[in-house]
Amino acid sequence: MQPLAAPAPQRQLTGLVLDFLAYLEFERGLSRNTLDAYRSDLQQYGIFLDARGVGVLEATGEDITAFLDGLAAGGTNADGSPRRPAAAATIQRKAACLRSFYRHVRREGLLEADPTADVRGPRKREQLPKVLTRAEVAKLLAMPTNHDEVSTIALRDRAILELMYACGLRASEATGLDVGDVDLEEGMLRARGKGSKERLVPVGRRAVEAVTRYLRDARGGLVGGGSERALFVNARGGRLSRQGLYKIVQRHARSAGLEGRMSPHTLRHSFATHLLAGGCDLRTLQEMLGHADIATTQMYTHLSAQRLQDVYRSAHPRAQHAPA
Repeated sequence: MQPLAAPAPQRQLTGLVLDFLAYLEFERGLSRNTLDAYRSDLQQYGIFLDARGVGVLEATGEDITAFLDGLAAGGTNADGSPRRPAAAATIQRKAACLRSFYRHVRREGLLEADPTADVRGPRKREQLPKVLTRAEVAKLLAMPTNHDEVSTIALRDRAILELMYACGLRASEATGLDVGDVDLEEGMLRARGKGSKERLVPVGRRAVEAVTRYLRDARGGLVGGGSERALFVNARGGRLSRQGLYKIVQRHARSAGLEGRMSPHTLRHSFATHLLAGGCDLRTLQEMLGHADIATTQMYTHLSAQRLQDVYRSAHPRAQHAPA
């Protein structure tokens, strides 16, 4: 495949990638995490093409397939160290990145045809997310303040867990909250999701109570005299990081006997599944979760059906295995 015109040096891979990422950020509104992942994927792809002596605008479907096949096969890195085979989901993401990249290049008039048109990445095995029962959620949320002397950190942790479950927040959304994003009188929260898209989500009574107590009795002691806007802060008074949030969830999960069964996202999955089981319609759930595509939300209908089957098989006397 030949490019329409010989590209200038600044229009080689680095320049093309910068143009592509700018398009994704300013026109598509993708998140910083997605942009970083795509940049890394394209850098890895560029190194592969260099080793084959192929330019990014001369690459064919065979080159792209060889790149993806090499990821699946593993092998060795440039320094000679072993490289583990990439997971199917990782390869699928990289294939999607390359498709999006070459579509953009073609729109810019630099290629006549899309070399990824016939490239197929590995099929991603459908895996339903882990979800807690209502009893397990209640046990987890009680952990931070389940003792006589309640510290400022415990009040913060309780507020975090309650709010994440009450609103189905992603970890980045919870740590990105400012104090002004929560209206405790109205019981509403403004969350900034992927691509900086905002949505309003109701806040339940228990979460309102936990956040109210945290703001009244704990946050001031953590922030001190600072002017930090973040709702949730660390022990030094700065905005809580996603890594810090992960450690908080894992610590209380261990205390609740749920170690290995959950991450911060498990509370979001549990929120969605429990709402559906309680009669929430799919469109309303989509809006509360901030999903751009309702197909993503539909995953939770499969999860609810599976849980119903599990309960039925364990409880109905005629659904159990016959005695040997």
